[in-house]
Amino acid sequence: MNILALDTSMGACSAAVLCASDGTRTLHARQVEMRRGHAEALMPMVQAVIAEAGIEPRDFDVIAATVGPGSFTGVRIAIAAARGLALTTRAKLFGTDSLAVMACVALMDGAAPKGPFAVAADARRGMLYFGLYDEDGATLDGPLLIAPDDAVRILPDGLLLAVGSGAQIMAEAAAGQNRKIEPARTTLQPNALALAEIVLETGETTANLRPLYLRPPDAKPQVTAIGRR
Repeated sequence: MNILALDTSMGACSAAVLCASDGTRTLHARQVEMRRGHAEALMPMVQAVIAEAGIEPRDFDVIAATVGPGSFTGVRIAIAAARGLALTTRAKLFGTDSLAVMACVALMDGAAPKGPFAVAADARRGMLYFGLYDEDGATLDGPLLIAPDDAVRILPDGLLLAVGSGAQIMAEAAAGQNRKIEPARTTLQPNALALAEIVLETGETTANLRPLYLRPPDAKPQVTAIGRR
């Protein structure tokens, strides 16, 4: 199976190619942390990893993208690219949420414990993008847009660790409720390599990719006042 995975949902831009066949596998990936500029950075990364893999775009079986939550603009960039590439290559599509990918990254890096853990990303305005995962990375709850205090209240007994940019916020909220949560990997970002691993493990595809927005956009349409004549 040849997989192209894309992520532009949060504070990094990444692309990865995973080729697996007859018990062998090759990986090629690029990732750069950035707050802006994902649209300009993504396609050169895609071209680079495809060239390294030595395959043609038409050889892809699945093209995957993270679908959010995250930046409104960022989420749309990877989804639009995946849709366009799938249309031209006839590859199938796959999408999953950014927090599940972050959980996979934590497990791949050895940052997660033997037991349930939380992924918390700072969603600003006193809120978190939040999910709960077991020791294998399976989703127990989420993704949610939730206040830190409310997130602490739904933590299962025995959960001691949170990862992501909101992990320290969670730890402070937990201390206020006489619980101890250890923050770790506070710079953790979703990445395309972990997304590709999820595709290979699940073998799933989807008919289409849709953005997962957990909050309304900041921009609102202007209402034009109509004066009386």
